Amino acid sequence: MFFVSDTVLPIVLSLTAAFLFALGAQFQSVGLTHMGSRSGATITICTSAMLFVLAAPIFLEIDHLLHPAVLIFVLVGCFRPAVSANLALAGIRYMGPTLCSTLTSTAPLFGAALGVFWLGEILTWPTAVGTLAIVGAIMMLTKRSGTTARTWPLWALALPVGAAAIRSGAHVLTKVGMESVPDVYIAGMVGFVISAIITLGIHKARRDAPPVPWISRGACWFMSASVCFSMAVISLNTALHLGQVIHVVPIVAASPVFTLILSVVFFRREQITLRVVAAVFVVVPAVMLIAIAG
Repeated sequence: MFFVSDTVLPIVLSLTAAFLFALGAQFQSVGLTHMGSRSGATITICTSAMLFVLAAPIFLEIDHLLHPAVLIFVLVGCFRPAVSANLALAGIRYMGPTLCSTLTSTAPLFGAALGVFWLGEILTWPTAVGTLAIVGAIMMLTKRSGTTARTWPLWALALPVGAAAIRSGAHVLTKVGMESVPDVYIAGMVGFVISAIITLGIHKARRDAPPVPWISRGACWFMSASVCFSMAVISLNTALHLGQVIHVVPIVAASPVFTLILSVVFFRREQITLRVVAAVFVVVPAVMLIAIAG
């Protein structure tokens, strides 16, 4: 019988989370052809919260839910994905998707810094090289040829970078919370429920907000994305619980590579280019380096 070692398991779970995030992003992309991004984000977050709540009779442990450390998960839910998603959306509005994606790919750098300085994790040379390689590959994928004049305000740089920092901070706080409450289900459920409440509250507060089309073709795609994201968060939280932030975050951040592979092979939206091939050949050894360091 084949057993996955404690060292390899967080890497496998991180790769699984990266793939599921990529698949969910593809479903969201299809959904965006039917409705706006704000409505889509509301459906995605609220559906994920509902899925976690529906699973409560099977996975919920009341003792864990009543533990004071659950407040850490509440804090995470206050800004991720509710705030981080809105910052990324605003970044796309001002700077466009290409530059915004490039800047949000700096999340592993924030994750490594927080893991080292806050959690006291050891940053080895293989982990550092692997992290930089993944960040470089993602930037290579999102970079376009040619030069264009900057038409956005300089302060807009804070939007995607802020989203990256918030996501990394959420990973670290989740890791800290699970030190006291080692329950990946509770961590995911509390975070999504709080984010759903905030998202719905913001939507209701907007006077010009159109009604959310819960029953529509686009909603089906966003709900499918929610299933992927919910499973991805479980995989991610488990990886964070078993492994270290400096190993998990860079691998999960490689999700855009899976997104491009899915676009080429299944969704037929991208063509295989030298840049795509080069990115894959950079990311795969980088993940292996991080796995060895683990």
